[in-house]
Amino acid sequence: MKILYRLMFFVIFVIILVIVIAYARGYRINIKERSLSSTGIIAITSYPKTAKVYINDEFKGVTDINLTLSPGKYKVEIKKEGYLTWEKTIVLKGELVVNLDPTLFPTNPSLSPLTNIGVIKALPIDDSNKTLIFSDTGIYIFEAVKRPLSFPPLKLIAKKELFPENFDFEKTQVFFSPDFKQAIIDDYLLSLEEENQSLIDLSVSLESKNNLLAAWEEKKQSNNLKILETFPQDFEKIASDSFKIISFSPSNDKILYQSKKNLTLPIIISPRLISTNQSQEQRELKKDYFYIYDRKEDKNYELGKNNFDFQWYINSKNLFFQEDKKISVIDYDNTNKKTVYSGPFEKGFFTISSDGQLIILANLNPEANPLPDLYLISIR
Repeated sequence: MKILYRLMFFVIFVIILVIVIAYARGYRINIKERSLSSTGIIAITSYPKTAKVYINDEFKGVTDINLTLSPGKYKVEIKKEGYLTWEKTIVLKGELVVNLDPTLFPTNPSLSPLTNIGVIKALPIDDSNKTLIFSDTGIYIFEAVKRPLSFPPLKLIAKKELFPENFDFEKTQVFFSPDFKQAIIDDYLLSLEEENQSLIDLSVSLESKNNLLAAWEEKKQSNNLKILETFPQDFEKIASDSFKIISFSPSNDKILYQSKKNLTLPIIISPRLISTNQSQEQRELKKDYFYIYDRKEDKNYELGKNNFDFQWYINSKNLFFQEDKKISVIDYDNTNKKTVYSGPFEKGFFTISSDGQLIILANLNPEANPLPDLYLISIR
């Protein structure tokens, strides 16, 4: 009798264990059809939180949320009042989890002034979160910080009187050193860390200027190669020979590049990963076209032939760019294109601050002000 009880207990234990495992893997009992079928899970998070989730136009709850659904094709929409809607069509398979984590951007972002000196020209200093500003009084460094309560201080780099009388700030050509500590402005070498009391004139030796620029470029390429070494070896070799590297994402797991030739990007991670981004990728590369490669998923996405001066957002999942009279944002897989700002701004300049805000150059009252200033657009 004891043996029978033990056997029954063992059988019940095995049945419960099988049920638990099957449930954990997404299997559900369909009472109507009297069958056991597999399901998948859509795990949805968002920034900001408590955004409404719609599946095939049906409200399902708010983020963060996990939805267990039968295999099939679903239209996912994530909405929040005051924010642009994010949407994606996914194909859900049994026993698999699809993760969605979009960033929503406000429909009507607010503007705040950052400077009031009149800006002739502004240049973002690459990835340093700083901006070089030219004004009638001189050259300044502006460093974007948390949203200010008043105008943040500008760091004077060089007074206007140091330059020749006919020196035109608007037409200057600027090169930054790899460590962002120096800059060549036309033929003058300046420190970006302190106020320059005098100028180093490189025009007296064109060879010295060219040698310095060549050394800076070599160092920048070396820095890029160090990051590229974290990518799969096969991709690294192709990239070194055939790509012009534009920029890496802040997390260094994605690369924006331009193809120098027509070629086929081979499958590098084999077998292919499951539950990855389902957007259509492009591995047949065309010369002069721009692409995004994701090293974690071994996925490659085409952005087109036009270089819109794409700038990475801080989440490494979005890119901002300027087109016509607006600033737009896309997901890194070239989906969900949205207009973030279409108000007044000076073409040729915008940048993203380290806390995820958009900075533009604009003149909101041209009848009274001859020159624009920096403004912060609150998009986070």
